[in-house]
Amino acid sequence: MLSYKDSLNVLKKTRALLEGHFLLTSGLHSNRYVQCAKLLSDPNGASKICSSLAEKILKSFPSVDLILSPALGGIIIGYEIGRRLNKKSIFSERVEGKFQLRRGFSIKKDTKVLIVEDVITTGKSILECAKLVKKANAINLGFACIINRSNKKSLLIKKKKIISQIKISIPVYKKNALPPYLKRIPLTKQGSRFLK
Repeated sequence: MLSYKDSLNVLKKTRALLEGHFLLTSGLHSNRYVQCAKLLSDPNGASKICSSLAEKILKSFPSVDLILSPALGGIIIGYEIGRRLNKKSIFSERVEGKFQLRRGFSIKKDTKVLIVEDVITTGKSILECAKLVKKANAINLGFACIINRSNKKSLLIKKKKIISQIKISIPVYKKNALPPYLKRIPLTKQGSRFLK
């Protein structure tokens, strides 16, 4: 299993964790930015992280039947964790703004489901997945992710366990409340909403 330090090194080496001054899609500013797609595009780095996360999952959730991930960010990690645990992996996708199961995917009653995401920040996507599990009368064991950025203010999840490869606290600031050191760093816009 990878240590916190080794996990952080893999994220930095693959440029999945960047440092600087970033304008987030929320409109807030931060000195760090997480882009798990960069990790997952590196087979060696992704293999190390996913192998370690799969070990952690097995210790906490030994009786998983099914992996459910939200599209788009969770699809690759969900598949890879499913492959390592030898469990079926499906994903939900947004239809008119709400997550749904499509493509013939379904969750059977009483199935033990683990919801897997790349990064958990507010928990909004995984909570929407949890509603699909509940609607199917299945069992939501908990959640797993590569990076857990959630905190008590942002986390909407209650009474469910989150297994992560690494937990990172990333401060965010409003434009008019930037710390002096951050004001001196050139601004970079990140996130898919800024792509043209």
